[in-house]
Amino acid sequence: MKKRKQIRQQELQETIEATPFVTDDELAKKFSVSIQTIRLDRMELQIPEVRERIKSVATNEWTETVKALAIDDVIGEVIDLELDSKAISVMDIREEHVFSRNDIARGHHLFAQANSLAVAVINDELALTARSTLKFTRQVKRGERVVAKARVGGTDDKNRTIVEVDSYVGQEKVFQGTFYMYRSEE
Repeated sequence: MKKRKQIRQQELQETIEATPFVTDDELAKKFSVSIQTIRLDRMELQIPEVRERIKSVATNEWTETVKALAIDDVIGEVIDLELDSKAISVMDIREEHVFSRNDIARGHHLFAQANSLAVAVINDELALTARSTLKFTRQVKRGERVVAKARVGGTDDKNRTIVEVDSYVGQEKVFQGTFYMYRSEE
């Protein structure tokens, strides 16, 4: 019994290191144990809860600041940013984000998270979305955490910067978008 706990705790630690934004609920399902067991394991391993892990990543790894808009205008919490390269934001889907009838997130919230991240990653005082192509790949429900990852690509034939944004719940892609960004330096 003790060996099983040690193995679970080792795998728990590896899982959290690989995906620091994983929730206790997701971990409980993955390891087929109760949420309380996960919390006790985390306490023994001195691993903070997910909110504290997110704050830690946000405060310890930021080297640059958003230029094209106020940080408060970014939808979700920006946890990683390298201007003109990549960015990551996290958004927890709460009651105000979903349709009351079925607890499914409204698409404009997922779009807003991705679009504001595409603007935020641009290293310019002015960045505007000129065009976008979007694909919603699965419904997102209340209580899920959406992690949006933006990558800056090249430019299109009109010299607009291309930003690819993929959003995930756990390891599952729920949204993908290509944003063609106008910037004042172009």
